[in-house]
Amino acid sequence: MGRSTFYDLASRLANRVQLTTDGHRVYLQAVEGAFGNQIDYAILVKLYGHDPRGEVTRYSPAECIGCRAIPIVGKPKMKHISTSFVERQNLTMRMKMRRMTRPTNAFSKKLENHCHALALHYMHYNFCRVHQTLRVTPAMEAGITDHVWSLEEVAGLLESKSQKAA
Repeated sequence: MGRSTFYDLASRLANRVQLTTDGHRVYLQAVEGAFGNQIDYAILVKLYGHDPRGEVTRYSPAECIGCRAIPIVGKPKMKHISTSFVERQNLTMRMKMRRMTRPTNAFSKKLENHCHALALHYMHYNFCRVHQTLRVTPAMEAGITDHVWSLEEVAGLLESKSQKAA
């Protein structure tokens, strides 16, 4: 998530929001640049323990032994300082879109292809796929659309965009 992503997010929001990121330092400057003081922002730093076996395993991080919530800007509500939603979203994306798993042959080697795959995944996830808990698509639940989109409708967006460009 780069600097331009935060500017894009800020431009799409009509109201003040609360945002939580992990401790990656790049987020501090990006959030400040995009939102200034018009946000309730906190960082959630995970604390990891030492592996007593001393083994280094390729895919397993050390055990998380706690978290530290650090308010940065505004008045973030402590009970809402969490990265659980984005962590769940990232897990869903990795499980549904195998190209996000590096050791596969579906991994995107070109950034443009990677971006197109992400866009297609999120269009399908939000407009085409009925979620069990909602019993509708997320776009329908949000009032953005009134029906479940077909893949033909999604592909039609590309056709209408190319017709407008011509």
